Amino acid sequence: MLVHPQFDPVALSLGPLAIRWYGLMYVAAFLAFIVLGRIHARRRPDMGWNRDMIDDLLFYGILGVIVGGRLGEIVFYQPGYYLSHPAEILAVWKGGMSFHGGFLGVLAALAWFARKTGRTFFQISDFVAPLVPIGLMFGRIGNFINGELWGRPASPDLPWAMVFPHVDAVARHPSQLYQAAGEGLLLFALLWLYSAWPRAVGKVSGLFLSGYGALRFAAEFFRTPDPGIFSGLPLDLSTAQWLCVPMILAGLWLLLRRNN
Repeated sequence: MLVHPQFDPVALSLGPLAIRWYGLMYVAAFLAFIVLGRIHARRRPDMGWNRDMIDDLLFYGILGVIVGGRLGEIVFYQPGYYLSHPAEILAVWKGGMSFHGGFLGVLAALAWFARKTGRTFFQISDFVAPLVPIGLMFGRIGNFINGELWGRPASPDLPWAMVFPHVDAVARHPSQLYQAAGEGLLLFALLWLYSAWPRAVGKVSGLFLSGYGALRFAAEFFRTPDPGIFSGLPLDLSTAQWLCVPMILAGLWLLLRRNN
């Protein structure tokens, strides 16, 4: 049975400035987006992307991730807490970013970018989809370093079961690492291979939606669920699982629909 290392959330201190691991994971995610985007543009010149367009898109995406992710955490998971502690709303360096909120924020950013460049929404999202999972992987590694979003209790006989001492003495699934492997590496591999050749518009986006939705839905069975606003609904599903259902359905519709 393993024990969580209890990392110091501050990676580096420069006088009064504290650089946190969680923030560094976001920087790594954005750098990965640029590097992978340039590689993707070179291997798929038919999509018509260049460095300047990728850099501009990243700017819009960062706004969508940060604003949407924070609003999603507030609205979907902890509305009561943030109503009582409004000063905490801007404290994004402490964590508390919802994927589904960030996803909606990015959708808005892509729509804005599509209108600005005269492309269709799915032309933009099909290019972006393979670039996202590695960033999600870095985010989950940040969660693990912070010792947050820990897993459900596991059998002590499980070789990789882990105790999070700041939580309790119970052996748990290191669900952050499960998600880093599934929604990160596995989803990246699937999308990177699938997008290597021309596909009908919307298909790559469909694979991302259905793939992420299914992998996150499954991971929630190993993760201690956040209460959220949908946790009281039937079937004993978590809020995140309910939010994944429309993603899976929309993704399957894009994958299965006939393109004229």
